[in-house]
Amino acid sequence: MIMKLIRKIIPPDKWKFPVVVVLGIFAGLSLYIFKISNASSYLSDAPRTCINCHVMDTQYATWFHSSHRESANCNDCHVPHNNALSKYVFKAKDGMRHATVFTLRNEPQVIRIKHEGLNVVQENCKRCHSFVNENITTLNVTGDNYSHGEGKLCWECHREIPHGTVRSLSSTPNALIPELNEAVPGWLKKLMSK
Repeated sequence: MIMKLIRKIIPPDKWKFPVVVVLGIFAGLSLYIFKISNASSYLSDAPRTCINCHVMDTQYATWFHSSHRESANCNDCHVPHNNALSKYVFKAKDGMRHATVFTLRNEPQVIRIKHEGLNVVQENCKRCHSFVNENITTLNVTGDNYSHGEGKLCWECHREIPHGTVRSLSSTPNALIPELNEAVPGWLKKLMSK
């Protein structure tokens, strides 16, 4: 049965070379896109990953100068932590939305959190600070019941934590941002300059 399946997949002799060439080109382009997009960094929790697309520079800079830098990275706040599956599904879904927005050059001047992200951040605030706010009513507030006018979200009172006053791309004009590595390999750069 497996042999029949393999025979169906293998192209006829006259098509083997073109199929190998097309598969090679596809594999090469896929690896190049993987490299140029720094895709492997998205599997980590490194905060520098969030500035791969340059749009998050002010968010990175304001987090870097906040008290949260010592104890929390971007994913600690912006990704669910109830289990590994939901964490990576959320990262993949959010990443695809970000990639689409940036590829289409459709990024907003002011970045606002989406409803699903609002739920995640609120739950993570409560998870990390539960020892501080055991008797505070924000423990019962979720993004969903907040949307129906019930209660306040943590950052309504703690507005400038951890991103300061990020209102637009020009709100932190002198922010020091780590320099990104060159995505185009040197050999290709030389080839293109000829």
